[in-house]
Amino acid sequence: MTDDDPRARAEARAWSTLLDLARRRRDEAARRPVAPPLAGLADAEVLPAQALLDLLRPFAEAPPGRTYVLAHLGQSLDGQIATAAGDSHYVNGAENLVHLHRLRALADAVVVGVGTVVADDPRLTTRRVPGPSPVRVVLDPRARLGPDRRVLCDRAAPTLVVRPPGGPRAPGDAETIEVPVHDGRLDLEALLAALAARGLHAILVEGGGMTVSAFLAAGLVDRLHLAVAPLLLGPGRPGVTVPAVARLGDALRPPCRTCQMGPDVLFDCDLAAWRSTASTTAPGSEPASTTRP
Repeated sequence: MTDDDPRARAEARAWSTLLDLARRRRDEAARRPVAPPLAGLADAEVLPAQALLDLLRPFAEAPPGRTYVLAHLGQSLDGQIATAAGDSHYVNGAENLVHLHRLRALADAVVVGVGTVVADDPRLTTRRVPGPSPVRVVLDPRARLGPDRRVLCDRAAPTLVVRPPGGPRAPGDAETIEVPVHDGRLDLEALLAALAARGLHAILVEGGGMTVSAFLAAGLVDRLHLAVAPLLLGPGRPGVTVPAVARLGDALRPPCRTCQMGPDVLFDCDLAAWRSTASTTAPGSEPASTTRP
């Protein structure tokens, strides 16, 4: 689509509204009514733009002052995010990359594991769409991060490196955040609390598979965007892995809708709604997520 395409113009208006909603979330002074973004447009223009609003509005309008975690992962039909050799550029198509950059622009912070940074050297900035770049957060419990990675030296956005107390300081221009370690793993709830203390509440967990899976297992993901590409990789690096269940009735079954993104299918899973339903239908039970900043 080009800028002269009515659908592209409608989508641009929808995206501008989403950025306004994110600004209102971040800045109390900016909390003014947002004009209806699609008024006066023809149905053919409205439908794709409305789909964009429906998909991203829950993240853009995350409750101010409350941590909201959206995890995104792209994978093959057989559940792999990369080949066994680590090749992942790119599993998903261009439309999903645009979607990922939109998520970055709406986020206060983007979280990745150190393995993703070591293997892919991502910038984690917003480049494919208008909008701000988030604070970049790298989980590095064993101090594997080298000073040559772009998130440490490009100064395109602030970078926080998360390490256990008493460990070496982060290299380059990054700042170190210390969080406790339990059973050899960083305490993710403590991490979210530390980010909230810095005013970072809308959190995008971008990868890799182990990091997204760790947030899922801890019950800390409010929404999961899983982009499935029409290819088969065979044994490689797995995407989402969650603790095993003995019965199908114990499986995670969040409300879910699908969205076509070029050749890929995005599954939009509302885990916060699932936890709320699970906690109200099981008397005396606790939600999967406990204390949240």
